[in-house]
Amino acid sequence: MAAHLLRLRLDLLLGALRGDARHVTRVLLALLALIVVVAGVVIGTLRLQTAGVDVAAAVTIVAGSALTLGVFAAAFMGGIDDQLDPRRFAVFGLSPLSVAGSTFAAGILSLPVLALIVVAVAVGRLWVGLGASVALTIVAAVLGALTCALTAKVALAFAGLVLPGRRSRELAGVFLVAVLVVVIPTALFFVSLEWNGQVPSALREAVEVLSVTPLGAAWAIPAASLSGSFTGPLLVAIATVLALGALWVWLVHRLLTTAERPAVARERGGLGWFALTPSTPAGGIAARSLIYWLRDPRYIVNLAIVPVVAVVVIVPLLIVGVPPAYVALIPAPLMALFFGWIAHNDLAYDSTALWMHVASAVRGASDRIGRLVPVLLVGLASLAVVVPLTVSLHGRWAILPAMAGVCASLFLSGLGLSSLASVVSPYAVSRPGDSPFQQPQRTHGGLSQGVVLLGALVLSVPALWWGWRAVAVDVDETWPALWAGLAIGLVVLIIGVVAGGAVFERRGGRLMEFAEST
Repeated sequence: MAAHLLRLRLDLLLGALRGDARHVTRVLLALLALIVVVAGVVIGTLRLQTAGVDVAAAVTIVAGSALTLGVFAAAFMGGIDDQLDPRRFAVFGLSPLSVAGSTFAAGILSLPVLALIVVAVAVGRLWVGLGASVALTIVAAVLGALTCALTAKVALAFAGLVLPGRRSRELAGVFLVAVLVVVIPTALFFVSLEWNGQVPSALREAVEVLSVTPLGAAWAIPAASLSGSFTGPLLVAIATVLALGALWVWLVHRLLTTAERPAVARERGGLGWFALTPSTPAGGIAARSLIYWLRDPRYIVNLAIVPVVAVVVIVPLLIVGVPPAYVALIPAPLMALFFGWIAHNDLAYDSTALWMHVASAVRGASDRIGRLVPVLLVGLASLAVVVPLTVSLHGRWAILPAMAGVCASLFLSGLGLSSLASVVSPYAVSRPGDSPFQQPQRTHGGLSQGVVLLGALVLSVPALWWGWRAVAVDVDETWPALWAGLAIGLVVLIIGVVAGGAVFERRGGRLMEFAEST
């Protein structure tokens, strides 16, 4: 069976070059991009031979860990179609172990895995040149390649069980956002480091931790062999491969004995975000809110204004002579504050759609949580990029935890207060289809805006105080700022959701009357 699948796999690879000109062009461009990436990695490993053992270890371990994690994320969320899906062999009555072994062996004959093998060989050649044990380097290369290959198969199988609609464009978009959120801060961090032939202190501890985790153990074996302390990483790497192999066999057994859910047909019919969110009241509200936030110009304008305000505010500060290093720290907290505040009147934008929640007796907490999901996604993704960028411009990465704590406190506190303010004091907004800049006349509404903004600032005073001390007095205050910011933000968010949910249930009729009349 394995030989037959290998021939089938080879036919599939050659078949990818058949078809119309557009299809062949896409395939060739993808192949060219893969070759360029692999060539860049090989050239990079060659340059590391003159950088020293410590620098080479840091780069290969961190990059190898990121590669393993990226393989899982791409396979799970990237909408990849597994041509050797074990469910396609269910009709032949084969044992799960036979199907698992044959499909995995045939899966090795693929361009991504072959590129991975080339990368592993290049890394192995680097370490042999640096004096590492040849035998352990070969073992490390094999274990690293097997870990990534098994991780991909496990991720594809797991996605086939829990995400039958994973090929939807919405989930692929989430994957792209996740890639940007991870890649941009990481790239900024590495670029800002001053190596000088030595591993920066900010990386040393992370490398030590990754060396004994399933993500980076295999990549740490060659470096550890130079000091004789390779036993730990070697055992972890072997245990990881065995565990992934056992998990792969179990998942194949589940796939061969479990029918696909009938919801797949409906998902392909265009459920969009509703196919991705949980089948709960909060999940349904979250899906509907995501559609509004991504399509309704009124919501889009609110989101677009946040970064504009952050940029406009720093211009006068630069003009009056405030040092740029301190001005660089302002946009991230300001954006966090406004992202938390932006949901303070979200209920008013529902117009007549609010009756669905009231008529179906949706719990208030479910309504509050579902409406916060779009703001959380957009806010967290934006802050994950802006916070490292502002810290990079400031020049001191040691204050990164303090900046994260301050932003977390402002953002989460604002969301908690907004969850309560939007049901206590909603005010009229432009109706669906109207210009987002056309605001109706109103006699109230400014109070809730000011209360949310001022309340988030007041509640975040402890985090702001420790954050200021971390920047201006003692950098050791950065960790109290982080933990204080997270604690304050989470507590205020939970209280705001619970209290807002209780008010929503008590004032459901009045809220629906307000939405119908505005």
